[in-house]
Amino acid sequence: MEKWFEFIFDHRISLRERMFRVVTGICMLALVFVFSLGRNLTNMLLLAVSLVIMALVVKASIKKECINTGATFITIMLLVLFPVSFFSAGGFYSGMPEWFVLCFVYIGITLEGKRKAGFFLVFILEILTCYYLAFYYPQMVAENSQRSSFFDSAASVILIGVLTSVMLMFLNRLYEEENKLSQQQKKEIEELNKAENHFFASMSHEIRTPINTIIGLNEIILRGDIPQDVAENARNIQGASKILLTLINDILDLSKIKSGKMEIVNVSYETGALFSEIVNMIWVKAKEKGLEFRLHVDSSIPSMLCGDEVRIKQVLINLLNNALKYTSEGSITLSVRCERLGLNRVRVWYTVKDTGQGVKKENIPYIFNAFKRVDQEKNRHIEGTGLGLSIVQQLVELMGGEINVNSVYTKGSTFIVMLEQDIVDDKELGTFTLASRTGIREGKKYRQSFEAPEAHILVVDDNDMNLMVVRKLLSETRIQLDTALSGIECLRMTQEQHYDVILMDHLMPEMDGIQCLHRLRTQPGGLCQDTPVIALTANAGSDNQLLYRKEGFSGYLAKPVSGALLEAAVLSVLPKELVNLTDETGISEIGKDILIFEQTQRLSVMVTTDSVCDLPESLKKEFGISVCPYYVCTDKGRFLDEIELKADEILLHMSGGQSARSEAPDVEDYERFFAEKLTEAQNVIHITMAKHASQGYYNAIEAAKSFENVTVLDSGHLSSSLGLIALYAASMAEQHATKAEIVKAVNDLKRYISSAFIIKSTHSMCQAGQIPKQIQVVCDALLLHPVIELRKSRMVVRGVEMGDFVHMLKRYVRRVLLDARNIDRRILFITYAGLEDRSIAYIQKLVKQYCPFEHVYLQKASSAIACNCGSGSFGLLFMRKNEVSADFLQASRSEK
Repeated sequence: MEKWFEFIFDHRISLRERMFRVVTGICMLALVFVFSLGRNLTNMLLLAVSLVIMALVVKASIKKECINTGATFITIMLLVLFPVSFFSAGGFYSGMPEWFVLCFVYIGITLEGKRKAGFFLVFILEILTCYYLAFYYPQMVAENSQRSSFFDSAASVILIGVLTSVMLMFLNRLYEEENKLSQQQKKEIEELNKAENHFFASMSHEIRTPINTIIGLNEIILRGDIPQDVAENARNIQGASKILLTLINDILDLSKIKSGKMEIVNVSYETGALFSEIVNMIWVKAKEKGLEFRLHVDSSIPSMLCGDEVRIKQVLINLLNNALKYTSEGSITLSVRCERLGLNRVRVWYTVKDTGQGVKKENIPYIFNAFKRVDQEKNRHIEGTGLGLSIVQQLVELMGGEINVNSVYTKGSTFIVMLEQDIVDDKELGTFTLASRTGIREGKKYRQSFEAPEAHILVVDDNDMNLMVVRKLLSETRIQLDTALSGIECLRMTQEQHYDVILMDHLMPEMDGIQCLHRLRTQPGGLCQDTPVIALTANAGSDNQLLYRKEGFSGYLAKPVSGALLEAAVLSVLPKELVNLTDETGISEIGKDILIFEQTQRLSVMVTTDSVCDLPESLKKEFGISVCPYYVCTDKGRFLDEIELKADEILLHMSGGQSARSEAPDVEDYERFFAEKLTEAQNVIHITMAKHASQGYYNAIEAAKSFENVTVLDSGHLSSSLGLIALYAASMAEQHATKAEIVKAVNDLKRYISSAFIIKSTHSMCQAGQIPKQIQVVCDALLLHPVIELRKSRMVVRGVEMGDFVHMLKRYVRRVLLDARNIDRRILFITYAGLEDRSIAYIQKLVKQYCPFEHVYLQKASSAIACNCGSGSFGLLFMRKNEVSADFLQASRSEK
């Protein structure tokens, strides 16, 4: 029995395999009793064979890891064996019907997916069939005495209850064992995560300490009068050290994010100072690489906002560094745009654009994956771990924002970050100049920012090398500097000497920096109870900054620290009377390397469409609708719709017997178009012609894969019907509707658009491949004029008009405007190709007679539409009344 329990609860096999064993075993026991009801030798032989087969199936299924197949085979056996036993045991008048329940249980527990539902249905039909045959053909059922029937039924109920209870007991035990194992694994994973986080934190601290020495001593070398080759080597060491430091920071941040310990600390910050610091870091790198760095900042952005300044800065610097890495020529652009959400809240878009190599559309979904670098073969010479963008995405999400990427391969990439923040100071930032203080440049002589020969500072660190680096970095300031190797030594020295500033390491043996600070503040007879203490530590991170602020430190510097930062930190807390600023500080630096913050305004959402929208230029301009041109192909070449070839010209060309056809923009055309429009708007919604009437929709969808903020919608219509939908969407964008609201409205609206055209001659449609030649011949011979309508994005023939042109016009207008009560009478487009003025005037007269409109636009069809429908064709295009367009745009005041 004990071995059997071990067999069932063996954790080396999966939970499903163990359940399969238990439930199949129960069913095999059930079969023993079921076949005993038949009380004949044939049944016993069938039972023995069945049990052997089922045992072999179970063994083979587990061995070959095909449980679903094994369970299916056994289910089929049960579906055969149970009916046999039903008829041989006595039908209704036996204990057999109760056992059908067990088969349902077996199917429910062992099968998966569609098989489960399918076998449930088959088994239900089988039961109904058994009952039907037993009722109408009782001769098929073996006879059974009343006494035996009562006994069999009672025994069946008892045994089913016992077996079901045993099965549930085993399954419950299995689940408990699995849950226990899961909890144990969860605990092990948590412990592993703790160990990993501790390792990363320790690694960061331990690596920062030697890097601090390398960078600090290297800076001392650069300050001296050294040969050019030595200076070049020193600068290379400095660059490599900073790259290593960036990698360490990325790994530490990723570890914190994964463990859920990354905290977002919202504080008040100056937007101008934030941009200044970022620009000062990036502009120099861009200049060294020969790239142009551009900055566009919305002048209306508030001067002070509330957000996690450290993380916002990290996000933007990572994006800008990424742009620098992958751009060999051209420019890097940082744009900032602001939109007011309410009295005290704004939505800020930060856009980083480059002219680098771009990203292939198939790689865009993986661009934010950690440790993954797209186009590895091409980018193998570029340093980095592939962590930067992953961290950026996760930080943005932690701050409740969004990040999108648009990229055209070989053309460049654009990253857009959106963050909502509270306003602290409503005063606008405005346009301003920025004095860029960039520290040490190539060939530039170092000069200290101040001197303080009367000042005393104490540096506390358990590492002799770190103490030496700080001493050398501050040597030119002539500060009197003492050092201590432990917290205990620090307390002894502050008992005897007053210091103006103390620089304190955090992680030290015996007494750490925080404990030392607390003892310092309450030290009996201590001379430094009120002295500013700055944490100078390798224990980096925003959470540590918060910790040091809470514990009472006056400031925080992360190792490795540059001489300029160290001087700035000490200068900020030293008593002013002890400081002598150098002549060049604040004078010669101001006015150097001035950058102008340019103004820019970008739309939140822009609605675009194709040139086949057939809208008047006045409306397109009024609602800011840009169009991507179709092509018209003739035997003389391919021409841009309405730019290089007008409708009248193509109709004249076709009247001479020449053929012409329209062609949708290529994927590359759409990519260029979208890239251009994304310089003017954060999001683009492109509305195309009916997808089954043109390749345009599919090309636009393919092109949009390169841009995360381009949405392509199928209008389901063409010509001015498409234009109507684009007008409505553009009016919503103008009223600051969100992208999701516009998309929903467009999808709802397209079923209310009337899009029916009457074709004077089917010759052009035949040339364009819209109809077969035989139909064209019949239509021309019988003077038939088809009425073409768009339904579910497909062109269908709504009806046919016969006779001359005048009678055709009258019947068509009456048919289209028949249900005048349900027509939205605000806008009507009479869109035509090659009609004479008197014909247009007659159509207008008929429209006024049947259903007058507030605004009627007489619109010539584009050349791409005209070459398909031919001369003399026209359509009455309008909306039907609906709730979706209740707040539809006010039509242009000028009536045509």
